[in-house]
Amino acid sequence: MLAISRLVFELTLTSSRTADLDVLLERLLTLLQNHHDPQLEPQGAILLLNPRGRYFQVAQFGMEPAWKTGLKWEAPAFDDAIVSRHSMVQDVSLKVAGSGHPASTKSRMLLLPLHIEDGGKGYVAISMRPEHLSDSLDMDFFDDLALALSGLVQRALSDETLRIRELELEDARADAIRSLGVASRYRDNETGWHIMRMTNFAQAIAKKMGVPDEQRELLYVTAPMHDVGKIGIPDAVLLKPGRLTAEEFEIMKTHTDIGVTILTGNDAMIAAARDIAGSHHERWDGTGYPQGLKAGQIPLLARICAVADVFDALTSTRPYKEPWSVEAAHDWVMSESGSQFDPAVVQAFDAAMPELLRIRELYRDDIIDPKQVLSLPPVKHREDAWIDWDPSLSVGIDVIDEHHRYLFDLINDLHAVVVNKRGAREVARLVKSLDAYAKIHFRAEEQMMDHYGFSGINRQLHQHHAFEEKIGEFYEELHANPLVAQFDVLAYMGDWLIEHIRVEDAQLQALAHE
Repeated sequence: MLAISRLVFELTLTSSRTADLDVLLERLLTLLQNHHDPQLEPQGAILLLNPRGRYFQVAQFGMEPAWKTGLKWEAPAFDDAIVSRHSMVQDVSLKVAGSGHPASTKSRMLLLPLHIEDGGKGYVAISMRPEHLSDSLDMDFFDDLALALSGLVQRALSDETLRIRELELEDARADAIRSLGVASRYRDNETGWHIMRMTNFAQAIAKKMGVPDEQRELLYVTAPMHDVGKIGIPDAVLLKPGRLTAEEFEIMKTHTDIGVTILTGNDAMIAAARDIAGSHHERWDGTGYPQGLKAGQIPLLARICAVADVFDALTSTRPYKEPWSVEAAHDWVMSESGSQFDPAVVQAFDAAMPELLRIRELYRDDIIDPKQVLSLPPVKHREDAWIDWDPSLSVGIDVIDEHHRYLFDLINDLHAVVVNKRGAREVARLVKSLDAYAKIHFRAEEQMMDHYGFSGINRQLHQHHAFEEKIGEFYEELHANPLVAQFDVLAYMGDWLIEHIRVEDAQLQALAHE
């Protein structure tokens, strides 16, 4: 009793300082070595169940993480989704997946069951020396320890679930703000793709400027609000296909004041949206509108959006104009440094051009041409890439290949969040981003297939919808068991995308040769 009390007390102190299960496991194994039984090895893992009855290694000490080795655990306990009520000792086979002849090692392990409120969640597995024999007193001790560990794992689960709930509240507020931007778009000649491109242009520019992550998140949510005030502009002016008269232009200019009036409030998100809506037509030299602000008086996010908005407007088709070439638009923006635009923003815009060119292809207005040849700058190799783009994955359609590379980037971002333990909140944010861009990619691909009469479109439609449903399930699972869902979704994403490209999308190559 004294030993278990000491262990639980020290582990509780550890868990109160961090929700990191790797840290908790390390402390547990150290305490067991020092206080209870030196016959237990300082090596182990925490394995939790997903809703489909598969065990995932979510924490480890003294061994490689599963995402790095593809390690598969095989033991009688892991064949059953019903977690034992009592601790037990079993021989566990550890297999490295993915090779032609999987390496396999056997280890005797103590399995401590984790039971949390609604049932068994998994096991803490601890290596034992082969000669070690446990008596009934030992097993009673381990059952008590398993009960205590269950409570600590429950605390970690609750903490992560709470963070996801906080994210959802933020997203609900952001969605309410975005809905205003959508409403304004339906009254304008501009397209939804313009808003997506402009928002992502602004993000790329802000990143080159070194804008902090928190500010970039605000920018991503609020940039679509830049023209929200156009809701209040009369149709005769807003939808006029030709050049506006001086009087009409004065009416159009009031959309900035209308935007400020709509976006009333002290919330940081509302305040950022108000800054952008009210100031994205101000000029660095002070000759802009509505207030004639100059230089640093203009909010930073508005200065960034001004460049992003103008660049996309210049290079896009509108009922009243033909698009400029990218080169002409780039040169014009550069020429306006220090007059219309902030020189620092223009410098970042110039540095971000390779990414801006890529964004233009990722969010296209028109139907993809299977024969179009892209001449984009090479994508910089990621040192932290989990799955690398392989030229053998090319489907022979440049735009589709670029979409796939971007999906790889998002999956590698998700991997970085998981392995660097940034928490379920960031995992949920990236899962939503992946889901959102996958839908954009799928709809563009389906539009192309339909336009060119691709015979396999129905099979592709079925697979696309199945993928979207699966990602929706994972997002829901992040609420029930955020610790295991993040590993589950990571494994699924990488496997599905590569298999889909090699087997299904490879057939699209026929469109490029027709």
